[in-house]
Amino acid sequence: MENNMPRQRKKNNDGESLDEDVDEIPQVDISDSTALIGHPKGNEIVLERNIGILGCISFVVGITIGSGIFISPKGVLANAGSVGCALVIWFVSGVICGIGGLCYAELGATFPRSGGDFTFLLENFGPLPAFLRVWTSIIAVRTASGSVIAITAAEYLLKPMFSSCQEIPEQAVRILAAFVICTICALNCRSATIGSHIQGVFTVAKLIGLLVISGSGLFLLCQGKANNSLMTFSATDPSKVPLALYSGLFAYSGFQHLPQITEEVINPTRTIPIGIVSSMAIIITIFLLTNIAYFIVLTPEEILSSSAVAVDYGRYELGPLWWTMSLAVTLSCIGSLNGGIFTTPRMFFVASREQLFPEVFGMIHINWKTPLPAIASMLPVMLLTLMVSDIYSIINYFSFMRWTFLIITVAIIPYSRWKHPNLKRPFKVPLILPFIFIFSALFVVIISLYSAPYDCGIGLVLTLTGIPVYYGGVWWKNKPQWVKNLLIKFTHSVQKICYVVPQESKNNITKVEDEIS
Repeated sequence: MENNMPRQRKKNNDGESLDEDVDEIPQVDISDSTALIGHPKGNEIVLERNIGILGCISFVVGITIGSGIFISPKGVLANAGSVGCALVIWFVSGVICGIGGLCYAELGATFPRSGGDFTFLLENFGPLPAFLRVWTSIIAVRTASGSVIAITAAEYLLKPMFSSCQEIPEQAVRILAAFVICTICALNCRSATIGSHIQGVFTVAKLIGLLVISGSGLFLLCQGKANNSLMTFSATDPSKVPLALYSGLFAYSGFQHLPQITEEVINPTRTIPIGIVSSMAIIITIFLLTNIAYFIVLTPEEILSSSAVAVDYGRYELGPLWWTMSLAVTLSCIGSLNGGIFTTPRMFFVASREQLFPEVFGMIHINWKTPLPAIASMLPVMLLTLMVSDIYSIINYFSFMRWTFLIITVAIIPYSRWKHPNLKRPFKVPLILPFIFIFSALFVVIISLYSAPYDCGIGLVLTLTGIPVYYGGVWWKNKPQWVKNLLIKFTHSVQKICYVVPQESKNNITKVEDEIS
């Protein structure tokens, strides 16, 4: 069996493998820097392992349940053709993404190191596809989607302040969205514990909002006040069913983020599978109950004409408290944004540790024990995307590639079982499940190509721009000395400004590997 463990830089606990001129910078010498800030020797500067099962559930549920279920479940209904068929599509979509979650649970338990897709691709298919996965995440997939989520949060936070006939100023929305992004980034840079606590609080808040909707709807159903469209199965155009399923699968996407923080999860080989499976069960149940409640109160025509279904539902059922639904949308978006900002930088952190990203991205703040440079790297890209007038087009460009990478990642399961049959797998799914998900995701990719070939083409081209970046920045080792000196000066400058150092010890990783050895 080939070695499946990631390549590690060799350096001792004193950081002696660093360049000699690093001694000129107090932050780089671990022992000097800890003494400077008053830390006792032996206090390792590593990402701390403090996320349990409930924390895992809050991340998966919090990231997956964003604004979609509150605002626009009409995408499924418009193509399903009837309420009954729409509910079936929601259920089938949930089952397919639940299967995807099971596949990621196996991958997370088999390769218990942070990085998620990046780590899985690196271990099995090499550095280039792994680098392209990180490249697409930092230039658009996670940054642009985070900006859209922040815009939605800002818009619904301001909505109660304006009458229904007043248009919310676009500049006010963008400024408030920038403030939300900066605040979430700052809090996650300050403390991983704060970030995980924020995730828990906002996940509970959004679940309360959805339970208010589903609970009140079921209460009306028990009273016999539901409209007659709930169980209708009118003739559905077969050509539109794929588009309905396409919308449903996108709403459930989010299960893939948890393995990005594996090294901060307590007993990950057990906790990650439990967290993903439990989360998907919760999400499927909540989505179905919420849609049933919408259909109980609102007619299909009202849902299709609504720009914010949950807010309209609140106006019908909550009266003067309708604004609480707008607040629920805001809290849900902030929770999803926080989850993305917490998990995605861990991918950059691991990519740096594997020498596929600039070294500074793999450094940790001495006091706060957070990957501050990796988190901060998302901020300028997200703020820049806020300046793009048609920001939604950026997401459309990369949706095709996001699902393509999901297919490649899940394909690792059958490939790994063939290539490395003796590799220990603490959690193992039936082999048929990866193929079900792969074919379903291929279906999404084909629909994307059919419905928006131009957008898919742009996304593919932008992804391929990462190839010259990879060969120029990673593969090319014999760079001119002036380039190396420039990179060293940049790294040292960031260290001085951010007060960060390389991870002091690899014990945090080897302990994880011991669990499957």
